[in-house]
Amino acid sequence: MAQKDASVAELTKSFENSNAVLLTEYRGLTVAQLKELRNSIRQDAEYAVVKNTLTKIAANKAGISALDDDLKGPSAVAFVHGDFVATAKALRDFAKANPLLVIKGGVFEGNALTADEVNKYASLESREVLLAKAAGMMKATMGKAAATIDALREKLETAQAA
Repeated sequence: MAQKDASVAELTKSFENSNAVLLTEYRGLTVAQLKELRNSIRQDAEYAVVKNTLTKIAANKAGISALDDDLKGPSAVAFVHGDFVATAKALRDFAKANPLLVIKGGVFEGNALTADEVNKYASLESREVLLAKAAGMMKATMGKAAATIDALREKLETAQAA
């Protein structure tokens, strides 16, 4: 009983300290494949094979009830501490290469996600790419504004000279 209480406390802490949680089914994956998966998301998340009942209790203690319906069959949870999109991409890519891994859903920013929604997030470009695109658009807009102002200056100078 004390061991279960400790497990629930540890899982609750993981839920509370995560900015997102992704739930998967791992039935049929080998230990080597699970290790490979853990290594692929290590930078942004912690991946743990969990007992469904203890996970439900811990999630509810952390104020997350959205996972209850998905906690069936062999489950594992990715507790995301870093980049959610990068973790979702890594899980999606791993699932493509290893069809035995099934993304069940998750929770991001307090909202329940279906497997399809997780895959939509996974298809987003990285934060760095999006920031670079935004910077490029701002630079182009500022360049156009500068060219317009310069054209007005030249027009005024021409009008004053005449």
